[in-house]
Amino acid sequence: MNSADASLSFESKLGAITIEANSEKITRLIIGQQSPDFGSSRVLREAKKQITDYLAGKRTNFDLPVALHGTDFQMAVYKQIAKIGFGKTVSYADIAAKLGKPLASRAVGGAVGSNPVPLIVGCHRVLGASGRITGYSGGDGLPTKRILLQLENIPIKE
Repeated sequence: MNSADASLSFESKLGAITIEANSEKITRLIIGQQSPDFGSSRVLREAKKQITDYLAGKRTNFDLPVALHGTDFQMAVYKQIAKIGFGKTVSYADIAAKLGKPLASRAVGGAVGSNPVPLIVGCHRVLGASGRITGYSGGDGLPTKRILLQLENIPIKE
């Protein structure tokens, strides 16, 4: 993982959010953790604005430069997640099928859980079979995922 040259934390309806950047690209977003701010970054100030607008229901997509990192498989999964539009969902199996690995749903789940920039790459939009809500690694886990799904008017199946 790249070390950040700037970090910004702020409070939100999801709790504390920390965003990290390196060379004006977002490298990490952590929900539920406050860290000391350091460095100066235009992209972090813009990210805070866009995330705040999204959580207030005033924005449906993000226009931010990110520097994703991970294995080739994880990167392929992140690319699929990034294609999911506001208010839309796909299943882990859907992503596995799109990657040509129809039996890799669990591996897709692992990659989704490793997403370094949740919200920006909307992994909360990935659901289990039949649209069921499953795990979420950000913030408080499933309660955080429920808030995000409700924000996008996505029906929740328990």
